[in-house]
Amino acid sequence: MPKPSAAVFDRLRALAAIDDPSARESRPVLEAFSGTEMTTIPVGTADDVKVAFERARAAQSEWARVWPKERAAILLRFADLVYRHRNELIDVVQAETGKARHYAQEEVLDVAMTARHYAKAGPKLLSAKRVPGMMPVATDTRVRYQPKGVVGIISPWNYPITLTVSDAVPALMAGNAVVLKPDSQTPYSALVAAELLYQAGLPKHLYAVVPGPGSVVGQEILANADYLMFTGSSATGASLAEKAGKRLIGFSAELGGKNPMIVTKTADIDKAVEGAARGAYSNSGQLCISIERIYVEQPVAAEFTEKFAKRVQNMVLGNTYDFTPEMGSLASAAQVETVQAHVDDAVAKGATVLAGGKRREDLGPFFFEPTVLSNVSEEMDCYANETFGPLVSIYPVADAAEAIARANDTEYGLNASIFAKNSAEARRIAAEVRSGTVNINEGYGAAWGSTAAPMGGMGISGVGRRHGSEGLLKYTESQTIAAQRGLGLAGSPLLPFLPRRLYVRLVPYVVRLVRVFPGR
Repeated sequence: MPKPSAAVFDRLRALAAIDDPSARESRPVLEAFSGTEMTTIPVGTADDVKVAFERARAAQSEWARVWPKERAAILLRFADLVYRHRNELIDVVQAETGKARHYAQEEVLDVAMTARHYAKAGPKLLSAKRVPGMMPVATDTRVRYQPKGVVGIISPWNYPITLTVSDAVPALMAGNAVVLKPDSQTPYSALVAAELLYQAGLPKHLYAVVPGPGSVVGQEILANADYLMFTGSSATGASLAEKAGKRLIGFSAELGGKNPMIVTKTADIDKAVEGAARGAYSNSGQLCISIERIYVEQPVAAEFTEKFAKRVQNMVLGNTYDFTPEMGSLASAAQVETVQAHVDDAVAKGATVLAGGKRREDLGPFFFEPTVLSNVSEEMDCYANETFGPLVSIYPVADAAEAIARANDTEYGLNASIFAKNSAEARRIAAEVRSGTVNINEGYGAAWGSTAAPMGGMGISGVGRRHGSEGLLKYTESQTIAAQRGLGLAGSPLLPFLPRRLYVRLVPYVVRLVRVFPGR
């Protein structure tokens, strides 16, 4: 299968929220496998963002009045379209990111799963709920949910469909409009998903994709949004959170990770090796939740290390648009330079390369071998800093207690993995690991794919959650409506003969009696 044709890019380019693309500067979009220009994209301006928000606000006022079940029907059609057109979506993702095809497919299927989940769960989550009132029977209290308004999304290049439209789906389900800035390396992945949303029946101005630099488009989105969703580095997330705080708007972010795996002495070593290979090198390690640190209990450390190094040495790298390669390219020269710098620094300070460690320019300019290091110490850059590439370090430990302590010895807390045969042991360890998600006998997919459960980070790994009820309700404002009937605080219309002074003195005894009612 070849990369997408020029006709595909021409069709998608017209969907960008830019009224006159010919009047805008354009920038090249590279094919990651070859590092060569495959097309261009117009560069949006601050004015383009302002227009997108004006239109989005007008469209959102109508969308908020659409019944949740009608919104859900559009998302269900979208999920079906994603599945039906999955090959074209996978082609675009591969072309822009260089990831192996099975990881591009994983990303596309995640979009369909997320859309279907929120289409099914959304109407119930958004329905008004009756809660215990101040006074049983006399107080009828209900909680309902109003949309925020226009949600701004700033998305990264590593999962350019999942981290654009999958974050937008719950916002749309909740009755919001969305203005999105995709990463400049991967604008067409966002646009190919947008096209299917429009085909599913979503009004176009409810989901505006404005390509352009973060310094212009991203900052203008932040200045206009009623809520901001961001995925990227912890440093950038902290800066955006500060600015969102000054505007007093809600903010959610999935940020960096230095994710640990713990392999216990009871683990099935062959399964742990496969789990580590997948967990560490999915999308060439360019995944916020991928594994970068492996702690192995001493009795099985030698066996695991030998088998894992051999497995990594035999991984199939490739630059093709088919399912043959196990690992593809990195996304850019900058990513390659970071990985190379971490490897060089570690080796210079005494680390041992057990597998990989070299560029593979014979395959393409952004290829780097999956790499395993041992003897990594605290003074090395890769010890505590996120590499965000195909580099993992192995650390033998005395026991599970040491593994837990070292896994928690970080500012990050995004994802973790535990391999153990005993389920009770694995869950005990998981409960002690400070991480937003913990996978047992899997690297990351079990928690990520459980869309009904929240996904996000602790520490500097994030704020808020995607997935689950939190991933939808964060895009809403909760509103309490309480109706008082009969008995009140000022007096009782049911007992007009009762003097007010006596009534007021009786109120505390009535409140005390409330304790006997369920839920009080």
